Amino acid sequence: MEEGVRWQDQLYDLLRRNNITQFAYVPDAGHRILIDRSLADPGAHSVALTTEEEGVALLAGADLGGARGVLLMQSSGAGNCINMLSLIKGGRFPFLTLVSMRGDFGEGNPWQFPMGQAVEPVLKAMGVIVLRVERPDEVVPTVTAALTMVFQSGNAVAVLLTQKLLGAKAF
Repeated sequence: MEEGVRWQDQLYDLLRRNNITQFAYVPDAGHRILIDRSLADPGAHSVALTTEEEGVALLAGADLGGARGVLLMQSSGAGNCINMLSLIKGGRFPFLTLVSMRGDFGEGNPWQFPMGQAVEPVLKAMGVIVLRVERPDEVVPTVTAALTMVFQSGNAVAVLLTQKLLGAKAF
């Protein structure tokens, strides 16, 4: 990782270098820097969602229109997407999501544990490849691998940004 540069900025720059122009998100502190940068970037189209499953459809539409996108969501929103992931599988659309995790390392909010613990097995059951990131130096290589898996191989990939990486929120 480049000295003095936040991993979030390196991640945003990596996404843009790989022609990600569509950023679908439900506001989330774990993705604040990515969201803010996408909103300020005239070359990006950022869409605030009312619920995460809208992002699955938005990314399918982006692909149909020749654009690349990413869905930014918190782990609690992954449960909202399960039925819509059949669209990705059935239509064979590329799908990339970055998931800010709750309900794991250092979590103090008991309400976050059920979905936080279910994210990985549920996404895998829907045919989504799951990669985990726990340290800042893993962000760029892991997302680079995910970009290849999604846009060259046509897979659905979720990169889980764990609480070891993001830090646990105070409760």
